[in-house]
Amino acid sequence: MSGREPFCQPRRLGRGAALTLVFASVLVGGAATGSLPCGLRQADSAERREAAAPAGHAEAVTRAAAEAAADGKSPLEAAERAVSRSGDRWAAVYSEGEYEEFEASLDGRYTGVGLVAGREAGGLIEITGVRSGSPAAAAGIRAGDRLRSVDGHRVDGTPVTEVVSLLRGDATDEPAGTTVTLGLERGTRAWSQTLRRARLSTDSVTVRRLDGRATVIKIAAFTKGVGATVRSAVRETPADTGIVLDLRGNSGGLVTEATATASAFLDGGLVATYDVDGAQRALHAESGGDTARPLVALVDGGTMSAAELLTGALQDRGRAVVVGARTFGKGSVQMPSRLPDGSVAELTVGHYRTPLGRTVDGRGITPDLEVSVGALARAETVLGGLGDAS
Repeated sequence: MSGREPFCQPRRLGRGAALTLVFASVLVGGAATGSLPCGLRQADSAERREAAAPAGHAEAVTRAAAEAAADGKSPLEAAERAVSRSGDRWAAVYSEGEYEEFEASLDGRYTGVGLVAGREAGGLIEITGVRSGSPAAAAGIRAGDRLRSVDGHRVDGTPVTEVVSLLRGDATDEPAGTTVTLGLERGTRAWSQTLRRARLSTDSVTVRRLDGRATVIKIAAFTKGVGATVRSAVRETPADTGIVLDLRGNSGGLVTEATATASAFLDGGLVATYDVDGAQRALHAESGGDTARPLVALVDGGTMSAAELLTGALQDRGRAVVVGARTFGKGSVQMPSRLPDGSVAELTVGHYRTPLGRTVDGRGITPDLEVSVGALARAETVLGGLGDAS
């Protein structure tokens, strides 16, 4: 599994869900009323209010928060206690400030040091990328370095999402300007490096041409504008070039952007179905996408939520060959409830399915070709076997 700082770990690690998928009934726009990383998100506040309120334990959570407010106690803490009793694996409660931070992250802004991390086969944490202009880049940290500790906490064997949370300072809501000390290794050299967190912006889409006739479009997360960027990249790719759509480590984002990305490769049709409190709904691609060009989707255990929705659509529709490792398996549906003190509870209300009706939650997407080592090279080989785009 690999992870990028802005989108892999909501705050309140250990106090709410480790990851949150947000997927509401009207799926439009971005983050006007709150957007979480790692999830599927709607944003138009007026249309959002038309959605049915979460049922069952949602009522217990909101009631607990209201009663706490009436008694002069913390609605947020009362909601957290109610969530912990609910058995809702993916539910979480966020302060108003945390929710605003998530909105910023889905706009492509986040607080961090600029590292991309992945876990090696033995459980060691490797730096797989360093953002240009970031505190990590200024300190001379390079891809290939190993991260052994964060603020004195050993991270060997730790899930990448938790490592990301430590780097960001999620547990204590660390703002830009605070410091974090990393224990690093490069070959036989070991050293300690203190970095100052900064407000950074993301490049959610990168495009590069491989040797031969392949173009790699990598999507780090589905932030605002990603769908349009991908469509432009597809149009600008030479006609004789196939595409590898690299979704490895993509932990989700805005479902509208994932759907818009599907529209770059489909000529309309179903992308996914989902339910909210039993009401069935569907997502459809726009017409006019490129349906002829050879396409391979590259995935791994860090491919999550909105990225899984996109992968499932391309696979079920026969549009892409999926290569890599089984995806994460996050396909439940959350909806937000605003609490009396401005905090927000995200509570599970349903699940989404692929066009062929497959359930993703807890199962993930199984690639057509499972590859653990050299996945990109294998994807390029598969792409070459799919024939000319022309």
